[in-house]
Amino acid sequence: MSELPELVKDLALILIVAGVVSILFKRLRQPLVLGYLVAGFLVGPHMPYTMTVGDQENIETWANIGVMFTLFSLGLDFSFKKILKMGAAPIIATTTIVFCMMTLGILVGHVFQWSDMNCIFLGGMLAMSSTTIIYKAFDDLGLRQQNFSGLVMSVLILEDILAIVMMVMLAAIAGGSAGGGEMLNSILRIGFFLVLWFVVGIFIIPLFLRSVRKFVNAEMLLIVSLGLCCLMAVISTTVGFSSAFGAFVMGSILAETIEADKIIKLVEPVKNLFGAIFFVSVGMLVDPDIIVEYAVPIVTLVLVILIGQALFGSMGFLFSGQSLKSAMRCGFSMAQIGEFSFIIATLGRSLNVVSDFLYPVVVAVSVITTFLTPYMMKAAIPSYNYLEKRLPKSWIRRLNHLTMSQPSAHGERGHWRNLLVSLTVITVIYSILSAASITLMFTFFLPFVQHILSFWWANAVCGVLTILLISPFLRAIMMKKNHSEDFKALWTSNRINRFPLVFTIIVRVFIAVAFVFYICNELSHFSMAFLISFCVAVAMLMIMSRSLKSRSIRMERLFIQNLRSRDIKAEVTGRIRPLFEGRLLDRDIHIADFDVPADSKWSGKTLAQLALGHKYGVHVSSILRATHRLNIPEGSSVIYPGDKLQVIGSDEQLAAFGQALAKEIFDEDYELEKREMKLRRMVIDGNSQFVGKTLEESGIRHVFNCMVVGLEEGKENLSQVSPSYRFAKGDIIWIVGEVEDLDRLTING
Repeated sequence: MSELPELVKDLALILIVAGVVSILFKRLRQPLVLGYLVAGFLVGPHMPYTMTVGDQENIETWANIGVMFTLFSLGLDFSFKKILKMGAAPIIATTTIVFCMMTLGILVGHVFQWSDMNCIFLGGMLAMSSTTIIYKAFDDLGLRQQNFSGLVMSVLILEDILAIVMMVMLAAIAGGSAGGGEMLNSILRIGFFLVLWFVVGIFIIPLFLRSVRKFVNAEMLLIVSLGLCCLMAVISTTVGFSSAFGAFVMGSILAETIEADKIIKLVEPVKNLFGAIFFVSVGMLVDPDIIVEYAVPIVTLVLVILIGQALFGSMGFLFSGQSLKSAMRCGFSMAQIGEFSFIIATLGRSLNVVSDFLYPVVVAVSVITTFLTPYMMKAAIPSYNYLEKRLPKSWIRRLNHLTMSQPSAHGERGHWRNLLVSLTVITVIYSILSAASITLMFTFFLPFVQHILSFWWANAVCGVLTILLISPFLRAIMMKKNHSEDFKALWTSNRINRFPLVFTIIVRVFIAVAFVFYICNELSHFSMAFLISFCVAVAMLMIMSRSLKSRSIRMERLFIQNLRSRDIKAEVTGRIRPLFEGRLLDRDIHIADFDVPADSKWSGKTLAQLALGHKYGVHVSSILRATHRLNIPEGSSVIYPGDKLQVIGSDEQLAAFGQALAKEIFDEDYELEKREMKLRRMVIDGNSQFVGKTLEESGIRHVFNCMVVGLEEGKENLSQVSPSYRFAKGDIIWIVGEVEDLDRLTING
């Protein structure tokens, strides 16, 4: 118990200082992350004029939990389906930016003659732009609804994914596994466990949540979600990955469930608390002496990020098919580093492979580039205008039309591509599931059975059950897509296609037979000929089995249903964007969402009264209200507080619309204390102006802004006063109103 008071005192100091500094930074319209870093510096050991955290080891433990919950929340915002729908453009841009910036960071590190590990980790830090800072800057500058901001956010999502993989790779390099074979092995292990955990998670977790949905309230859902996060973190650590990697995987699994939106809201306060502690712990490591000593590298790294991201970022988006103007706006927006750079630095520090000076240097660079982010965003258009004037028009024209020339695949090529991609995905996924099932059975079930039965009987039972367990997977490998439209089209269109098609079946049958052969070979010592014959016979039985076919189909349908459950809910509640958005003829026209503020002056007005099309040139295509969606609203449709408007227009039109919606609000009431309602007793004497007047004629409501709640007649309860009641001398009435209005009524009444 002796450690508890010290921990409580440290947390009190951290949270109080972080709260005060974050309020100050909020008022200065700066990201809260910077406020936490400053708070960490103020309570850190390098600030002699303030109170200092006593037990830094406990704070580091809490900070590691903060990293885990931060990545868990990141996983909740991530969706594998979104990545697949993005297409090649964000992948091209992300790959270009990350590769170029990482290479640039490594080269800069070598220029300053830093160690190889410092250079490698520095490259990883410089390659990661900050999602939080960019989102905040877009919001502050009113750019979040513009089309290019969506491209930037797509790249940032992919960068976050690459950062997770990079952390695993950096840990492998730090552990000495830097050879080509070891690196390839690490990549394959990452892919294996990602597919395995995701597929198994999508099968099990939605079923579990669906079965207990009636009994789970908000508190229980929070506990279950954080419990699953910690469980996956433990599993990840056990198999050789980091806890943060496991937390991210669990977040991405829960992101596909119906409960995802609820979980995001419930987990956010927990993430904010531990995330604040993490960033404060980062700020505690800032040493002013090191910053002064490494001032030249800091300034150099700032220039490298600003110029490098502006150049390589624009180049990456240009390669992905954007116009020069759009590419420059995207590239200039990403010129900073943030939270993932701190996480990578924390990883290097925990592995004891980076020098102590690198942490404060990276923090200083992050602070400077964060302050410069809005100015870089504003500089994009002037820079483009400057280039447009200086460069030859033919260059500008070629750059604006620089796209990835990807000819659309028609006919046989399209069918072959679709079929081979589908077969590869199916074979890889079901092979991973089969391998994982065999490993579990041999590791846990076989030793258990061998304690109960004799050696041969135990092996036989384990072998049969293992084959039965993986039989739906093996049948899917052999038979899926053999009757698909692509397969049939290729089979009937040209006889030359038939041998390659049959060959694809033979290869998949061979893979399935290999799994059965491995099981039998491990558990028996029969002759090779017998084993091969037995395995082929088992494979044929799997193909012929109708019950196995139905089981395989049910499993796949259940997986697809679980995978689409969140999308189904979004369709029902009207939160999915209309499909025609991607087919708008004008490339500058797109759909954006706007929330009507609670204090908006537009509330209660119809679309006809607001005349949004006449004023701003936009069209309101839908109004989302709670779980109701009103498509193509008429002019008589009324806007209410909390409505979400889906609006069609160009970047400029949507920006003007968003500014007007944000500005046209009621002024804040700075004399809130005077708005308190009071209940007062009033006696009508002979000199009162109300004598002989009805309640409606008295003007008590519309002149004095008060309300008569009852008439006192000596009864236990007050009597209701109708609008036609005439006041008489001696009446005792009870009135509700604000103090100033009651005083005015008493004096004039």
